[in-house]
Amino acid sequence: MNNRLHDPFKTAFDSLDEFADLISQVLMCPITIEDSNHRLLAYSTHDERTDPARISTIIGRRVPEKVINQLWKEGTIPALLSTQEPIRVKNMNDIGLNHRVAISIWKQDEVIGFIWAIEIDKTLTEEDFILLKKAADAAKNKLLQLQTRKNKKEERSQEFFWKLLTGHLKAKDEIFDHFHSLQITPPTSFAVLVFQFQVNITNKEEQSISYLLKTNQRIKIILYTIDCNQLILLVSATNLESPFHGLEQFTKYFVLQMRERYGIMAINPVYSSIYTDYQKTRKAYEETLTVLSIKEKFPQETKDIFNYQKLGIYQFFDLILEKRRIEEYENLSLKRLYEYDQKHNSNLIETLEVFLNKDTNINDAAKELNVHANTLNYRLKRITEIGEVNFKDPNQKMILYLDLKLKKYQGI
Repeated sequence: MNNRLHDPFKTAFDSLDEFADLISQVLMCPITIEDSNHRLLAYSTHDERTDPARISTIIGRRVPEKVINQLWKEGTIPALLSTQEPIRVKNMNDIGLNHRVAISIWKQDEVIGFIWAIEIDKTLTEEDFILLKKAADAAKNKLLQLQTRKNKKEERSQEFFWKLLTGHLKAKDEIFDHFHSLQITPPTSFAVLVFQFQVNITNKEEQSISYLLKTNQRIKIILYTIDCNQLILLVSATNLESPFHGLEQFTKYFVLQMRERYGIMAINPVYSSIYTDYQKTRKAYEETLTVLSIKEKFPQETKDIFNYQKLGIYQFFDLILEKRRIEEYENLSLKRLYEYDQKHNSNLIETLEVFLNKDTNINDAAKELNVHANTLNYRLKRITEIGEVNFKDPNQKMILYLDLKLKKYQGI
């Protein structure tokens, strides 16, 4: 048997960089070692032969997002997450990727890292594949040590984040001391994002979320945590040219990737205003919960609203309702229309609401109600007569719209 098939990796090594050099010497090709989120842990240094993708990975200390996305589309990463065998990766010139072989590093049934071997002047053989499997097995303990330290830091980060979200940390100095103890430089401006899932997030889904967040290069995520069916993020808004546009683009990207890669559907994203004072993190979080509550009660009206700033009049519903209760106010026009609908089994209230939703556009409202424009005009005439409604009065239209929404908000 070839002497190369003895295990050359059963040896002590001080660092992963030293181990990457050893793999490179054995297989005679450039090597990179990554964690499960494609952050660079080590690379062989003695070999100048490489390709643009590897250079970008070394410079940025992580695999470029365009490379990760392409490897998902080509099926490479899904394959690496399902097998302990080496995987051949074909040449992809458009993203600067030469032929290479990749293998996952496993801890029981979980992938904790990857080894990549670039085939520059040679094609790896079946014997090389056996050696690569031995290298992956030898790297496991070193990666587990790194993962343990990382997990402890993440636990501390999440505990700190919950203190911010719940307002338990009130002094600015205390907040910044926590940031510095976690070796996090807080950005000058931030926002809170919440992704609400349909059901509670499972451990497997949590791993997928973590992977997607840590491989994302669109927005800087400072802290994150999971609460039942909600993923909560603290993100930087400092370097975003148009912060709200940047946040919206990221939320769309995240929802799309969760659907395409993991088949997780119907995630509802919302985000707060932009803040510069971390003592207002709780306020930012409460804004997101308000948006989610409003979206739940008004799914159609707010389907394109994800940000507290765009809630408009919905921001003030609780205040207005309280005023209504104190004054025992009742909209007499709506009262007459409700009574008429109940007595004659008609739908004037629905017609009115759709007409106002469509900004009093006859054609749009008729289309939404699935009736002819003439039918709608007849109903509007009845609304005018029964409710004493003047559609040329913007003040009356506004109060009718508001009171219709308030009734829905109360579940009436």
